Amino acid sequence: MPYPPSTVSKEAPATGGAAPADLLATLTALAESEGARDCLHFFTREKRWITERHLEVCRIPAPTFQEQERAAYLARLFAEMGYEGQIDRAGNVTAAVIYDRGAPYVALTAHMDTVLAPRLPEEIVLEPNGVLVGPGVSDNGAGLAALIAVARALKSSAKLADCTHNLLFAATVGEEGEGNLSGMRYLCCQSALASRMCAFLVLDGAATDHITTQALGSRRFEVVVTGSGGHSWSDFGTANPVHALSRAVALFSDIALPAGFRSSINVGLIEGGASVNSIPSQARAKVDIRSESNSALVEIVTLLEQAVRQGVEEENRRATGAPVAWKVREIGARPAAQLLPGSRLLGCLRTVDAHLGLRARLDCSSTDANIPLSLGWESATIGAGGQGGGAHTPAEWYNPVGRDLGLKRIFFSLLLLLSGAAPALPPLSV
Repeated sequence: MPYPPSTVSKEAPATGGAAPADLLATLTALAESEGARDCLHFFTREKRWITERHLEVCRIPAPTFQEQERAAYLARLFAEMGYEGQIDRAGNVTAAVIYDRGAPYVALTAHMDTVLAPRLPEEIVLEPNGVLVGPGVSDNGAGLAALIAVARALKSSAKLADCTHNLLFAATVGEEGEGNLSGMRYLCCQSALASRMCAFLVLDGAATDHITTQALGSRRFEVVVTGSGGHSWSDFGTANPVHALSRAVALFSDIALPAGFRSSINVGLIEGGASVNSIPSQARAKVDIRSESNSALVEIVTLLEQAVRQGVEEENRRATGAPVAWKVREIGARPAAQLLPGSRLLGCLRTVDAHLGLRARLDCSSTDANIPLSLGWESATIGAGGQGGGAHTPAEWYNPVGRDLGLKRIFFSLLLLLSGAAPALPPLSV
């Protein structure tokens, strides 16, 4: 194959690229095989079955750290389809397709957890026009439905020919919020197959118009300010944790972000105190810092600590009573990384898009792919087809019109990767 070994640049900007001509010819030939034709017919023929599974999985609540019931459902479903579905020590659901027991694995993954979860199954609705509405139906109900559909298609079709790599299906835990990509971390660093993985194709959300090749880095912190507390009148003068934290937040929000890379800061939660006439004994905030650059993340973290220190010192300077103390605790870290334009995985995705007549932009986002990219694996995130919106809200929606195109895109990408276009195992141990 005309590609260099897998490499990662953690600071390189995202760029485009054309589909290699030889891969287009290879894909055209592979798509005419009996097994491939059977899978493609399945995606068109079984639209209703796919939508039914989509509804079922979304009606099982799976907020981050509470994915167990959804995992059990998926493990049963894989077993019903004829796979040996397993739930690993992290809580991920995995199932493998073995073509050569000594060969590397390509992973197709989708995260199970959601930011919001339905309180009742009836909150996930299939509208008369075919649109699904409810928390998590697009992010990541769409990705899970695609994972299920591809798995079922392979079991319902003739065996794919000329596969030189094995395939691992994985529904992961802990992708959202403070889950800190825990499921993908386990797959890459602790699972039995970690040393045999060569590429990761991550399914997240809907659409077919993007390929996420740049991993947006993030670091998240809890800032806690503590004091003795007291009565708002009789203990006036005692240092107030809420006042100190408010000063710190104001100072941090005014910082100048590092130049050269896109970065962002957000204070997403502030809490403290017990009543309007009490000096609080504690105040806390949760802070999200994001950047395309790992070095910029480090610089912003330093500025956060400086702002907290300065806010606390100012409150203690003003106080005539007991002072306050502070602590900054990291609660999440996602590394920034980059898939290089010449990678084999990106070549496969560009080839498939050319074959299907799609034009996809390269983008930057925080997904499960952050972890394998940062460890040297070729990894990318794509949508599962259809259209979606309202992510992370109760009114989230997913329209399955165009889902079969997304499934074809996923399947053709796997077809190329499993048939010899996958990258070699990365030259590192995990």
